[in-house]
Amino acid sequence: MSERGNDFVVVANRLPVDLETRPDGSHTWTPSPGGLVTALSPVLESHQGCWVGWPGVADAAPEPFRTDTGVLLHPVKLTESDFEGFYEGFSNATLWPLYHDLIVTPTYDRDWWHAYREVNLRFADEVAEVAAEGATVWVQDYQLQLLPGILRQKRPDLTIGFFLHIPFPSADLFRQLPWREELVRGLLGADLIGFHLEANARNFLELARRHGLDVEGEASTREVTAHIRLPQGRTIGVGAFPISIAAKDFAAFTGEEKGDVAKLREELGSPRRIILGVDRLDYTKGILQRLTAFEELLESGALDPEEVAMVQLATPSRERLDHYKATRSKVEEAVGRINGRFARVGHPVVHYQHRGVAKSLLRSYYRMADVMLVTPFKDGMNLVAKEYVACHDDGSGALVLSEFAGAADELSQAYLCNPFDIESVKAALLNALKALDDAPSTMTQRMLTMHQQVTEHDVQLWSQSFLSCLRHADAEEAAGLQRLDRLRREAAVAVHGLGVEPRDGGRGGGSRADVVGSGKGGGGVGILDRHARPRRMVRPAR
Repeated sequence: MSERGNDFVVVANRLPVDLETRPDGSHTWTPSPGGLVTALSPVLESHQGCWVGWPGVADAAPEPFRTDTGVLLHPVKLTESDFEGFYEGFSNATLWPLYHDLIVTPTYDRDWWHAYREVNLRFADEVAEVAAEGATVWVQDYQLQLLPGILRQKRPDLTIGFFLHIPFPSADLFRQLPWREELVRGLLGADLIGFHLEANARNFLELARRHGLDVEGEASTREVTAHIRLPQGRTIGVGAFPISIAAKDFAAFTGEEKGDVAKLREELGSPRRIILGVDRLDYTKGILQRLTAFEELLESGALDPEEVAMVQLATPSRERLDHYKATRSKVEEAVGRINGRFARVGHPVVHYQHRGVAKSLLRSYYRMADVMLVTPFKDGMNLVAKEYVACHDDGSGALVLSEFAGAADELSQAYLCNPFDIESVKAALLNALKALDDAPSTMTQRMLTMHQQVTEHDVQLWSQSFLSCLRHADAEEAAGLQRLDRLRREAAVAVHGLGVEPRDGGRGGGSRADVVGSGKGGGGVGILDRHARPRRMVRPAR
């Protein structure tokens, strides 16, 4: 089954469902967790739109199908070689560490780059097939940064948005990348480029300036007041759109659910205080550092192992990559060492789990925890912090949050810490625990303030604000191109009147290469050209 004519298309590395193999060899689809699915599903349903992505299994090529709510899911086939080069390689061993401030050293491998480019081209082919004339396409995240530029060449009729779900580095760091120009051209194929924070948007605008592009205005949140103007008139909007969660899905515990929370606490030995960490097992999350801080507080006597327990839920992540293997080994070694030093038989002081947790159970963990430890070295947003806050509509609990998480910009009532500084993590944790005892009313107000922030600025606001700005940007561009075409026609008449031939041979709109620059600082022309598929395309006024 192949279906075309979709007015709204979401493109992401993964589909919102995962293809799983049953013990008998048959296949089934299971829903994928995560805020992106929650945010975009209502929009797709209202538009009867299409989601393009990889089904999660190498070499699998299932047919497109519709969900019960009418959303078309269009799988993109990736081979095992694609997965290794595009996903594990360039996306997660090159871009991920580069965009997270070089916490580990990126690997710059030309074969990985070729795989990344080829997969982006494949995604573009699939999107071009399913998108209707004049459709809106919303491209998600760092795995697909070439896609907007390729789509601009293949389908200049499309309105294209791009959103980056991880931090964007400083211009100085980004410029390490051997393929920096290609990635910039890819991103500039979009009509609107969105980031979590204004600081990330400013980094990209500075990069555009370094590439000799005309940058106007300054970045704002949930509105577009900064633009990049390309040589022949195309304008790209740039702004900050902080992602959030479906807060209502985490709050409002029933009596039965509160009973589940109490039971869970009892299963942990009913400690006086419970500290919780919930993370993908990733070297950027600072898990080892928070365990070290906890160990040192136990060692100094500041915390009593008979009264306090720590729970660390670590979801498996990219387990074939060396840095992830090393992180898991160090974390599990620390857990064993702490329990060996401070636990007694049947009474561990650190409860560790290395597997996924169902959303219903995760809510119970959040509600049970007296203190949430969120200590990433760098994070685009960190939705775990927001999920914890959403689960405490009663004002209970305390949040210890890295100042380098995007969520720190919004959750100002948290206890902020520097995760690179063990003493800072220790101080924030102790201050939070002490305040729960000594100033309960103040702590209640702090949590309720954060809960209001998360509730009012939910995931629907994120998607609605971005798409509203995208529609506005597209309308502005269409009007601008109409004005530009009129001025060109008037100029051409004037020049012909002087007996001089116009430099573009009277083509009117200019070629796509003219618009974006032939390989320098443009909107993606070099990507298709390098694959022997050059196209002269002028975006029509709409």
